[in-house]
Amino acid sequence: MSERIVVDPVTRIEGHLRIEADIDNGVIKDAFSSGTAIRGLELIVKDRDPRDVWAYVQRICGVCTTTHALAAVRSVEDALDIKIPRNAHLIREIMNATIMLHDHVVHFYHLHAFDWVDVVNALKADPKATSTLAQSLSKWPKSSPGYFKDIQDKVKKIVDSGQLGIFANGYWGHPGYRLPPEVNLLAVAHYLEALDWQKEIVKIHTIFGGKNPHPHYLVGGMATPIDINSDNGIHAERLMHVSQLIDQAIEFVEQVYLPDLQAIGSFYKDWTYGGGLDNYLCYGDFSTGDIRDINMYRMPRGIILGGNLNEIHDVNPKDPEQIKEWIDFSWYTYDGKTTGGRHPWEGETTFHYTGPKGRYDTLNTNDKYSWLKTPRWKEKPMETGPLARVLLGYAAKKPEFVQSVDDSLRKLNVPLTALKSALGRTLARGLEAQIVGGWMRNDMDELLKNIKHGDQTTFNKAKWEPSTWPKKAQGVGWIEAPRGALGHWINIENGKTANYQAVVPSTWNASPRDGKNQKGAYEAALTGTPVADKHQPLEILRIIHSFDPCLACAVHMTDLQNQSAVDIRIG
Repeated sequence: MSERIVVDPVTRIEGHLRIEADIDNGVIKDAFSSGTAIRGLELIVKDRDPRDVWAYVQRICGVCTTTHALAAVRSVEDALDIKIPRNAHLIREIMNATIMLHDHVVHFYHLHAFDWVDVVNALKADPKATSTLAQSLSKWPKSSPGYFKDIQDKVKKIVDSGQLGIFANGYWGHPGYRLPPEVNLLAVAHYLEALDWQKEIVKIHTIFGGKNPHPHYLVGGMATPIDINSDNGIHAERLMHVSQLIDQAIEFVEQVYLPDLQAIGSFYKDWTYGGGLDNYLCYGDFSTGDIRDINMYRMPRGIILGGNLNEIHDVNPKDPEQIKEWIDFSWYTYDGKTTGGRHPWEGETTFHYTGPKGRYDTLNTNDKYSWLKTPRWKEKPMETGPLARVLLGYAAKKPEFVQSVDDSLRKLNVPLTALKSALGRTLARGLEAQIVGGWMRNDMDELLKNIKHGDQTTFNKAKWEPSTWPKKAQGVGWIEAPRGALGHWINIENGKTANYQAVVPSTWNASPRDGKNQKGAYEAALTGTPVADKHQPLEILRIIHSFDPCLACAVHMTDLQNQSAVDIRIG
């Protein structure tokens, strides 16, 4: 007889996620992923100027903000066949790489690391031994015994106070933790360093996009005035600052982030749970030319089915028979019908809540149980994200992916199949950060070269005026966001947004069942996982956190009666 346990809310993520798991003899036999809030931004942008949509939909999330803006402007440019200047393309690529690196580092240290690292156990460490370990891993300068002793003293002061603050509510002392105290201390020290690092790299967004979060974009290019001789534009000093920030980011990834992943992973090599679907989706991104030319993608496009790396299937976001969002287990309707699937260009956002009222213990998972829709590729469930991209790059024999994966697996002495796990998914994120950092360096060098040769253009105004547009048009903007394949589909009629749908990575991964009762990526990854203590389900957190959920992207809240999202009262 199985027992259902509930984790609600899942913390250390963006948004509101509920996981229900049926456990029998200490093993998860079935799992259900439920988004517990509503997204309505598709309704907000209807009838608005397509040139303004990016500014609205960027507010889908406060974490992966720039990705939604970029997908939105790409969708409009695709619909209207707008070509952007080379400088604008390079700036967009640099900003996209910036959020990728920022998100991956923050995800590991501040959201996921404590599923593997026992903070309180770090108090037992010998700071001198931690220093020796750190210096054996890299040449990162902050590695003296005194430095780690100071960190340990800070943690001890917090623990002794009885108020753990940022370290509260952890399952400290859980038998699933394996790291020696010295590795725990190393990770805690780098957790604190990453807090400082992450506020520096986003300055790239403030220089090129005016601010962070929610930097500025522009249909037709970038609102980035380059003038190396003027204080009112992006001048030489600011460009050099961006260049320095890129070098610092690469240094942190290579000397702190990746060595920590290797050190921590070496103690969990046999923790092989959380693989899941074995189907992987990647739209492709980081183009050396026009973003719509997939032959120029550094990050390849494609589908892997059943874990077969010898065959890559094509994915086309414009094909109405490939990508559809299903609602069989979601609280929506399509033209009044409660089941079925639609391509996003034909999509609909009509709420139809039939779930429990008031307080409840468990959901009726035989019926609709989530505010997330269920995206499928040719009616097959998919995982998307860093693991999907690394495997696609490896399968496509892209040199940077092959070298990075092979070197890392060799150091850990594990096979390629080890990547198909929660820990492998986490490692893939770090490998990707290193690869993308190199691309960002190359793009910045090319941008500087263009400017040096006199090219300062960042905007193409040829099709800015609606009078130049067709009466009807439709487009899709795709991007590989930090969490995976992101698509924004737009229908334009008479100069206004007629319909808009965003299908985000966490909708793919966190989706509920479909009409064939196929599980989404979270649900499949949890199934078969042993749980040592049902009151402290650390294993569930490890697997879910490895995907880096962003439920704020997958769902959004609205009030159907008062039409307001939030009411704040002070005093």
